[in-house]
Amino acid sequence: MALQHLPSGAKTSLHPLGSELANARTAALLKSQQLEVVRVVLQQGKSMREHKAPGEITVQCLEGRLVFSTPHAQHEMQAGDFLHLEAGVPHALEALTDTSALVTMVVHPGA
Repeated sequence: MALQHLPSGAKTSLHPLGSELANARTAALLKSQQLEVVRVVLQQGKSMREHKAPGEITVQCLEGRLVFSTPHAQHEMQAGDFLHLEAGVPHALEALTDTSALVTMVVHPGA
C-alpha cells in the first residue's frame, strides 16, 4: 500500500507522540517537486548513519533528545531546538532518548 502524503491545503498534527513514541515509525508527511517533509522517529540508542542531502535541510526536535553531528560540530538537541544545514554537508543523528524530529529538505527537480 502506497504511503499517502498530506495534500495541499490540508493540516496534520505535529504534537509530541508521548506514550506512542516508543512504537512510532518515521513517516514522510509531504513530498513535492521542491520540498520534502519527514517526521523522523528514532528510539533511544538508534542512529542514522552519516549521509548528505542534495538541498538545504532544517531539523526541529519535537520531543526527546538527539545528537546532530557534522564534520565541524556536534549539537545536542531537545524539544524546541531548530537548526539549518547547507546542501551537501555530511551529517548523522543519534537518539539519546526516544525522539521525534521534523526534517524539511529542499528537493531539486531531477535530483
